[in-house]
Amino acid sequence: MENKKGLNTNGNGYILVYSAVLVVVVAFLLAFVYAVLKPKSDANVEMDKKHQILAALNIRGLENDQIADKYAAVIVKDEVIDVNGKVIKDGSSKDKDGFMVDRSDTTNLPVYICKVDGATKYVVPLSGKGLWGPIWGYIAINEDKQTVYGAYFNHESETAGLGALIVEDKFQLEFNGKQLRTSDGKFVGVVKNGTVKDASTQCDGISGATKTSVGVNNMLQDCLKRYKAFLNTK
Repeated sequence: MENKKGLNTNGNGYILVYSAVLVVVVAFLLAFVYAVLKPKSDANVEMDKKHQILAALNIRGLENDQIADKYAAVIVKDEVIDVNGKVIKDGSSKDKDGFMVDRSDTTNLPVYICKVDGATKYVVPLSGKGLWGPIWGYIAINEDKQTVYGAYFNHESETAGLGALIVEDKFQLEFNGKQLRTSDGKFVGVVKNGTVKDASTQCDGISGATKTSVGVNNMLQDCLKRYKAFLNTK
């Protein structure tokens, strides 16, 4: 019914205007909430990355309030290099150069230079695909660039009790002390459970999680290959 003293609230014009105003108001509120929460969200993401890098350096079990201080104590600086090993950005860890590089970027490669018990370690990020979704992590390399110091892996949606076990210390600690390269020029990797032939460069895959194990191996080969020039530098 038309309201003689006002708008026709049953008309299409009123409905369209009302809907448009409602959309604008909701969009504004969402943008406001995003702007308010973004600094905290970014801080949480940064803290989680620091936790993962420290785990790759075999520094585990820290409380959240310990992570920032420990990270500052062991990270000397982070660099971004290209596939030729040339430094593109060279800054202190406070500049967060490495944190600004997306994992899917195959041309800008972060390197975190660390000191653990007085020894230099290099940490590089990894990203790949598991059975059901993305997998990622970090691998720490000794100063000789020939041996693995530690590794950390995580996933988005691998099967609980199977592929999801890549987050467990038991699997990750297998990498400690492995030779970075194999005799045929490949990198340290994962083989099907029970088929390790070279214990110096191969890690046992997870029983019943062949696809995820293959995904971790492919991730290591693909990502470390991008750092080949850097890793060949003495």
